Amino acid sequence: MSWHASNKKIRPYVVRIETPNNVGTGFLFAYNDTKTVAAIATASHVVDEAHDWKLPIKVTHHESGEQIFLRDEERVIFVDREHDSASILIEGGSLPFPKETLPLIEKDKYAKVGVELGWVGFPSVAHPELCFFAGHVSAFISNQDCYLIDGVAINGVSGGPVFNDRADDPPRIVGIISAYLPNQTEDKTLPGLLRAQDISPFYNTLKTLGSLGEAREKEQLESATASQVQAAQTSD
Repeated sequence: MSWHASNKKIRPYVVRIETPNNVGTGFLFAYNDTKTVAAIATASHVVDEAHDWKLPIKVTHHESGEQIFLRDEERVIFVDREHDSASILIEGGSLPFPKETLPLIEKDKYAKVGVELGWVGFPSVAHPELCFFAGHVSAFISNQDCYLIDGVAINGVSGGPVFNDRADDPPRIVGIISAYLPNQTEDKTLPGLLRAQDISPFYNTLKTLGSLGEAREKEQLESATASQVQAAQTSD
């Protein structure tokens, strides 16, 4: 099977994400009803420090080369650390994304073991190239909502889209790149497995994707709740 067509179709949706201390990959996965808000998916570990410390984020649209610098007040980020997922909400016209988004696998479905999946990202060893990878699903860990895939992920690929090929139809998003799990022995590191998070956290974003103002209020509420929980755990 050739992945050339699917790789070509997904590239216009992909962005490079840079923070003062981190680099990763992201991709457009949704608009609000009026297309005034665009939602970018990535891994939470790519942006969580910038989110917590209100640091700037640079987002580069790969196909056009256009860049935007997002200060804290110019974006909204929903972080799900448990599932290593984050949604970055920006103004809809900030980057030249396609007008229509790619299909997402149904929330209660997952790619079956043995199915071949593709993914793209910006590995540090090939800067600034967007690279394509492919591998087969080795397992789906249901209590963690994640895939183990026979493939690789290099620093910079985290947050990239994982998708399946559908011949003449647009590729379908099934997850995001989270980490590479090496097979370590006492004296050397052997090939391991790729960990990819499923897309269920992003369906939660879709439920409340209104204006940026509404999203910011929700972000502030979630942040306050998380701080209260952390304070309670510390006091215990």
